[in-house]
Amino acid sequence: MTDNHDRGLQYDLATLIGRRRALSLLGGAGLTLVACAPPTTTTSPATTPSAGTTSSAAAGSPLQPIPEETAGPFPDDGSNGPNALTRSGIVRSDIRSSFGSSTRTAEGVRLTVDLTVRKPGGEPFQGAAVYLWHCDINGDYSMYSDRVKDENFLRGVQEADASGKLRFVSVFPGAYSGRWPHVHFEVYPSLAEATRAGSKITTSQLALPETTCKEVYGTTGYTQSVRNMARTSLRQDTVFRDGTDHQMATMSGGVTSGYTASLTFAVQG
Repeated sequence: MTDNHDRGLQYDLATLIGRRRALSLLGGAGLTLVACAPPTTTTSPATTPSAGTTSSAAAGSPLQPIPEETAGPFPDDGSNGPNALTRSGIVRSDIRSSFGSSTRTAEGVRLTVDLTVRKPGGEPFQGAAVYLWHCDINGDYSMYSDRVKDENFLRGVQEADASGKLRFVSVFPGAYSGRWPHVHFEVYPSLAEATRAGSKITTSQLALPETTCKEVYGTTGYTQSVRNMARTSLRQDTVFRDGTDHQMATMSGGVTSGYTASLTFAVQG
């Protein structure tokens, strides 16, 4: 099977147009994923937020909506082939290993993704569910790519607590040709709606800062990511070229201890 991670401008044009139209119509309406408090570790210069990174908004403050993005060709939500959402085991915080018949664990530098979901007015979105997925160290997506089509790792669902917070433990994704390093996610109004692959509130993507990517890609296993990342940029990326103000993660941690990616964004309730 030949993987087509990036279907190019024509594939994403409708999504990008819809995104801009949605932003103009929604104006000040918003959705917020806010990071849980990162570990109390010393942050090295290489892991401080890169230019363009947004910080978490104060609790209760109105927020702009996170841009709607394409789920891409490998969502595994039933919209393009397989469906992981309805499988027993998909609701988990640690998504590094497959569940079910396989227990293979994805390799790579540890990455914790801390999110807080908020409603347009800024209040926590208790009970919202986030389905998160991304590629592995080689740029392959479980359930689709030839090397990992029998795996379902790096996919999981979590429910926001009373503060709107949730967490995933994963590995840092590789960079594949045509795309800036990123993480996909969908937000559902409830866990029940997510696990039946029902109606979602929004689909978007989290961007990873260049400084952190370069540090991670200097470690064992990410050699191809160094080459792929050198051939793209945020300005060229089909998803992020119109801005990452509401999608760029704030980073803390390091290669040895692992990184934490934090993001603040709001969704319609």
